Parts: sequence; structure tokens; C-alpha cells
Amino acid sequence: MGKRPGHCYREADRQPFVRKRFIHRQPASRIVSFDMGETGGDFPVEVSLYGLERCQIRHQALEAARVASNRHMTKYAGRRNYHLRMRVKPYHYLRENKMISGAGADRVQDGMRKAFGKVVGVAARVRPNQALITIRTTEQHLKTAMRALEKAAPKMPTPCKIQFDKIDPDLKRRLGYGS
Repeated sequence: MGKRPGHCYREADRQPFVRKRFIHRQPASRIVSFDMGETGGDFPVEVSLYGLERCQIRHQALEAARVASNRHMTKYAGRRNYHLRMRVKPYHYLRENKMISGAGADRVQDGMRKAFGKVVGVAARVRPNQALITIRTTEQHLKTAMRALEKAAPKMPTPCKIQFDKIDPDLKRRLGYGS
């Protein structure tokens, strides 16, 4: 049986479930790394991808966004010219009460009795206007960083916006991003 689609777990409608001692078999997070590129560099420009709504983002979606943005930055900027950081971590355990379907299932299954569910994955809980991914880079690779975040945005289950966190006002004016 395959996984349910992401919209089944998008809403943050109940309490966060993060207590590991009640979970016997913890699912592994798919996120390989939270820091990519040149981690110790001093970069003058910082751009972030912000989620606009309160939601839960499954670890598969976070990993897909990380891979897309990191691949774009590595290809067009080089590994030494940026630092990409995933700003959210999946701590919330997702549960599913699996139901049997087919002939004779009503005689086998208990239905809602003890319907706590088994853990099927982990997700990050996101507040409105919270930074999801941040890229620090040089002036020359600013457009590349913004394009990398544009590639990561469709992978998220919330509408996203790209915003400057740190930039010289003169540089911002020269590039035509407002005053």
C-alpha cells in the first residue's frame, strides 16, 4: 500500500506529537543535510524563502526542496560561493489509522476502537511568515540564489515568498529590487 498524498497531512489541526518515548519504531527523516555549500564563509547577501500559511511540511517535501535548490546553486554558482541552510526541522510525528478494504473487512477490523494510529512519517510544523530555506551568497550569484528558491517553492505545501534578509541598500537599488 502506497503513501497517502501530502494534502492529507498539510493541516496543523491538532496538538503536536513529538514525544519519542511513546513511539516504538521511529521513522527516519529523509533530510540528508541541513547545511550545504561553504558553511564558514562570510557572504554579504542573504535571501530566504518564507512560508505564508500555518501548515505541516513532510520530510519528503523538505528534502525535495533542498535537492532542487542545492542542485541549482551548485550548478550555476559553484560549491564555494554560497551557504544554503534548511531552517525548519521535522519533529512532529504523523500517525495513520490504516483501514482494511475489500471483501470481509468489516468482520476483521475494529473500526474506531483504539484508533490512535501508527507513526508513518515526520513533519515540520510551520508558523505564518517563517523562514524555510536561507541562502547566503555573493553579489554576483544573487539572481542564482533567487532562482534556486523559486525552484524550491513549488515543492512546499504552502504559498511562499522570497525576501531579502541581509543586503546592502545600494546593491538592492542597483539591481532594481526597490528602494
